[in-house]
Amino acid sequence: MIEDILELSRKAGSLLKQRNLKLVTVESCTGGSLAKLITDIPGASNWFECGFTTYSNESKTKLVNVPAELIATQGAVSQKVALAMAKGGLATTTGDIAISTTGIAGPDGGTPEKPVGTVCFGFAAKDGTFSTDKQLFSGDRDAIRTQSIAHCLKCLCNYLETDHF
Repeated sequence: MIEDILELSRKAGSLLKQRNLKLVTVESCTGGSLAKLITDIPGASNWFECGFTTYSNESKTKLVNVPAELIATQGAVSQKVALAMAKGGLATTTGDIAISTTGIAGPDGGTPEKPVGTVCFGFAAKDGTFSTDKQLFSGDRDAIRTQSIAHCLKCLCNYLETDHF
């Protein structure tokens, strides 16, 4: 799976570079792993602006301006919070596209409404395009995080090829 992710990272980097766009990541459940794998690709400084690891609710509010009220009413693991994270990442940087992750990687922390493996994604672009997604992944903590990263990169590549997240 890691080789597939590295290939997706290479593809995303190539597409970003071709379009002269910079990427921002705003991560919670993936803990900075998405940014790490993206920057493993040589030349990433040409298309990677920055990454935020907003693991706590407070950091989501302070670093990328997610309203505390939104977190209180929707929960940190929600599509609305994921979108606010992505939009906040764009608003606080000079990036062109932002991807966010927020979820429950386990092994505990799940509820009947949001079981372990629930991950929400936010996608935002300076051109006004935005989207959210919610997935339920299986496996252990590492597997859930790896699947989340792969999903982000697939969605990013899809957007860069079709202008749709």
